[in-house]
Amino acid sequence: MSVQVEKLEKNMAKLTVEVSTEDFKAAIKKAYNKTKNRFAIPGFRKGKASQAVIEKMYGEAVFYEDAADEAINASYAEAMKESGLDIVSRPEVTIEQIGKDQAFIYSALVAVKPEVTLGEYKGVEVEKADASVTAEDVEAELKRVQEQNARLLTIEDRPVADGDQTVIDFEGFVDGKGFEGGKAEDYPLTIGSHSFIDTFEEQLIGKNIGEECEVNVTFPTEYHAAELAGKPAMFKVTVKEIKAKELPVLDDEFASEVSDFDTLDEYKKDIEKKLQERKEKAAASQNEDRVVAKVVENATMEIPDRMVDAQVDNMLQDTARRMQSQGLSMDLYMKYTGMNVDQMKDQLRPDAVKRIQTRLVLEAVAKAENIEVSEEKIDEEIAKMAESYKMEADKLKSYMTDSDKDQMKQDLAVQAAVDLLVSEAKLV
Repeated sequence: MSVQVEKLEKNMAKLTVEVSTEDFKAAIKKAYNKTKNRFAIPGFRKGKASQAVIEKMYGEAVFYEDAADEAINASYAEAMKESGLDIVSRPEVTIEQIGKDQAFIYSALVAVKPEVTLGEYKGVEVEKADASVTAEDVEAELKRVQEQNARLLTIEDRPVADGDQTVIDFEGFVDGKGFEGGKAEDYPLTIGSHSFIDTFEEQLIGKNIGEECEVNVTFPTEYHAAELAGKPAMFKVTVKEIKAKELPVLDDEFASEVSDFDTLDEYKKDIEKKLQERKEKAAASQNEDRVVAKVVENATMEIPDRMVDAQVDNMLQDTARRMQSQGLSMDLYMKYTGMNVDQMKDQLRPDAVKRIQTRLVLEAVAKAENIEVSEEKIDEEIAKMAESYKMEADKLKSYMTDSDKDQMKQDLAVQAAVDLLVSEAKLV
């Protein structure tokens, strides 16, 4: 095998790979052995016809496509290594020459990891994130706990009021006809939650249990169901249940019930302390993001489109996996949102560019600062992972490939670069 490298504009490259005649003949033989059972040749039992017989009947090129796949799969990884390039995209393969008694030649168009020119990266100045806790923050947290501990009271002596939790039956009509998804029984609805379209909830205020009423609304112009978008609708609604929250009194007794403290003042001080810890942690993360963003802004690089395409595809796959874990398919998600795959990719693209820029710049900082990760540091990280997985560190390490360890080393170097940038930054 031989490899020729042609560097192109915008961090693209073309690899031309030549596979020897002998190796391609071997690939054809493999293709024959894998596919011979597909061919029905008169006079032969299925799978028993020789390669020569099949080629005579179907043409010499009958196995070329499968043989090309065999040859490319067998040679591309080595070609990447031999090229000396840091390839960051899937190859776009073109067959340049193919035949039984000649070398097999193909080309692979690839994106190459771009060079980064760092600007100012030490001592960058950014606005410091606010980590202060106000009295209003404490009261809001107290109110949240109060809401969590509210009792639900069944209401029978008054109509629906704002904030009530109701149970309703409803049936919707557009142009006098029912529509898909427009009917439900025993549907829980909190008045004021704005989970229903337009003024649906507000029109239930003042209605009594058992009372059937008409609610008139208009669907949003960008509603996910195109056939309903922008159209007026009438719903027949019956209120079946009304429940209201009864909030506990904020006093010492409340504090003792929801915390380890005997008085409300002690509980408030503890809330303030915990809010402070959370805010400081969040502020540290914000400061880190701002410093890194500033360093990225100061750097220059030319990212090839194919590198962004690959990142977008990875992000889309991650999204699909997360949805699947929640029992939601990508097709169903696209139906709900009214988006197609291309629109989703367009939506992900800016974040993909940002992720690539950030990673490239941090790797460049690690290189500029000669940041190296020791084996001891890798072992420490593996020990942390093993503890979280409830495994023995040596056992986890034995499962890791060299590629896994290299990736971990790179990730730790990048985090060390982040720590360096933040320690050197000026927070004002």
